[in-house]
Amino acid sequence: MIESLLLSWLVLSFVIWMTAKLVPGVHVRGLGGVVLVAALFGVLNVLIGWLLFVLIGIGTLGLGFLLAFITRWIVNALLLKIVDSLTDKLTIVSFGRALLASLVMSVLGAVIDLVMHLT
Repeated sequence: MIESLLLSWLVLSFVIWMTAKLVPGVHVRGLGGVVLVAALFGVLNVLIGWLLFVLIGIGTLGLGFLLAFITRWIVNALLLKIVDSLTDKLTIVSFGRALLASLVMSVLGAVIDLVMHLT
């Protein structure tokens, strides 16, 4: 279990680092910053990610549940902005950039997941 958690943290750190390199307006300060941002993002996703997902689903009268991929995208962008506000290691200039970063993170995560399952 610990190995799986550490591997997930490593993959998320890499995805955040690549996202900061690819998306203008998203900056992470140093390798320690990448690891810290990944840890904060992961913990917040576990603690409040589900709650935001449910609130958006209810707030959209169920449409958010039907379009779960869009809701998850928005929740991840919100979580990125929350991490941005909690630490000076991550800077995201706007919510639009957070949405773009969330999309890039999802694509990179899916590609890495696919590669890991093919090997």
